[in-house]
Amino acid sequence: MNAMTRAEQLRELFTGCGIAAALEVVGERWSFLILRAAFNGLEHFEEFQSTLGIARNILSNRLGRLVEHGILRREPDPTDRRRVAYRLTDKGQELMPVLIALRQWGERWVAEGPSSLVLVDRDTRRPIAPMLVRAVDGRVLTADDMEWVERDAVRTQDAA
Repeated sequence: MNAMTRAEQLRELFTGCGIAAALEVVGERWSFLILRAAFNGLEHFEEFQSTLGIARNILSNRLGRLVEHGILRREPDPTDRRRVAYRLTDKGQELMPVLIALRQWGERWVAEGPSSLVLVDRDTRRPIAPMLVRAVDGRVLTADDMEWVERDAVRTQDAA
């Protein structure tokens, strides 16, 4: 029996990967920009459209997908029942760290400098800390400290 190459092992491990599944739902530019706008309080089609400069048909499609996948919910606006509001669900709220990490990476490696708007802690008015990957015990991990393994090989608690 031939030994599997590392690429074959990874392909097998990555089957059903959460990254691929997440990208199917939110993995394109307009979806992320809509989410950024929603995190900043925009709720109405017209607000998204004018703020983002997105074509109406594309916006309609992306909002529909985000609603379909339970990231946004569509509901009548209580201030004007003729209007619809798009609000983040709990599932959508949990994308905040992803957006922050992506922004921080973009500012460091792609943009020509930091953005003019700074995300701060409301209590201290100080910028938020960089997003980091931490071990269960709080240690900061680098790529060299991590590896992909089969779920049944994961320790769920320390051995006695």
